[in-house]
Amino acid sequence: MNSRFKMSLNAALLSGVMLFSFSAQAIESKARNVILMDYDTGQALYAKEADKKIPPASMSKLMTVYILFEKLTDGSLSLDDTFTVSENAWRKGGAASGGSTMFLSIGDKVRVEDLLKGIIIQSGNDACIVAAENLSGSEEDFAEEMNKKARELGLNNSTFANATGLPHPDHRMSVEDLAKLARLLISRFPQYYHLFSQKEFVYHNIRQGNRNPLLYSMPSADGLKTGHTEEAGYCLTASAKRGDRRLIGVMTGLNSNKERSEEADKIMNWGFREFDNYAIVKKDTKIASVPVWFGQKDTVDMIVPEDVVRTVQKNRRNEVKLTAVYDKPVKAPVKQGQQLGFIRAEIPGSEELGIPLVAAETVEKVGFWGRVSRNFKYLLFGAE
Repeated sequence: MNSRFKMSLNAALLSGVMLFSFSAQAIESKARNVILMDYDTGQALYAKEADKKIPPASMSKLMTVYILFEKLTDGSLSLDDTFTVSENAWRKGGAASGGSTMFLSIGDKVRVEDLLKGIIIQSGNDACIVAAENLSGSEEDFAEEMNKKARELGLNNSTFANATGLPHPDHRMSVEDLAKLARLLISRFPQYYHLFSQKEFVYHNIRQGNRNPLLYSMPSADGLKTGHTEEAGYCLTASAKRGDRRLIGVMTGLNSNKERSEEADKIMNWGFREFDNYAIVKKDTKIASVPVWFGQKDTVDMIVPEDVVRTVQKNRRNEVKLTAVYDKPVKAPVKQGQQLGFIRAEIPGSEELGIPLVAAETVEKVGFWGRVSRNFKYLLFGAE
């Protein structure tokens, strides 16, 4: 009969500790909604009202950009394709509207590459509407495509009513969704991500600078998008990379551009200073050998099927309890990759996390006479 076995793991086997989330937050932010996420692990290092649906202002243009990038990548669109500027796009998104604009003119034939720069660098509402109308026929239909894409990407706290982020009661995102979307933009479209770090763009002889304050104050910053409306306050979705580490930060509800810049700088620097990524256990590391009942081999090794990396607060990396939990013996046949147990990782103030333990190889079942022999030995000598 199988029995549940628990084994504490030698710390020398592991190269760090793991955390899934952090209950103690040693920093405060003036922002209304905040999340700081590690790019590689997807872990939230700091969160404040992160899943609340809020007006995202122009940060929601990241979804418009995502759809454009996706069409460029699948070949249904090219950077040299041209879109026509309608009167509607000019009126709703042009200079007369009072919002951010690329200064397009009615009837302009605009290259897709220029539209992307107008959206990303200049935050042009007119550029977004032009893209929406030319891709979907109308901004309303494009918003439906945005909603469909949000469901596909698992952005469950996001609903879109337009391509621009201009105020609308049904246009909402969470800062958590914005961080997830930023992470996808970086990972899936590296060939276009450099556009987010471009500091200025000239169109119709009008030079406009990128509104992202971190591009000017933090050398490691390279994206992504600001936002501002009266309801949303001053907002920012930002990313910065130092060495091999990248952080993504999203914040809303700040009172001024200065405060937005200061808060973003504070949160990002705190994340780089206080946390690091650690390889918890390496792929194919042998954790234990398990007896196999009626197997052609007496035992099978349990291994970890993939590298496990977690973001950990530096001063707590040794506060860990790791326990291998599994049943033994296991009954043949055992297939390679079959889960036989798990490593339970515990650390004060964090959620428990499990790492699967799988069979390193296949162990076939012995034949009839083998089973007779094993049963006879069991009757004579008992269980091993």
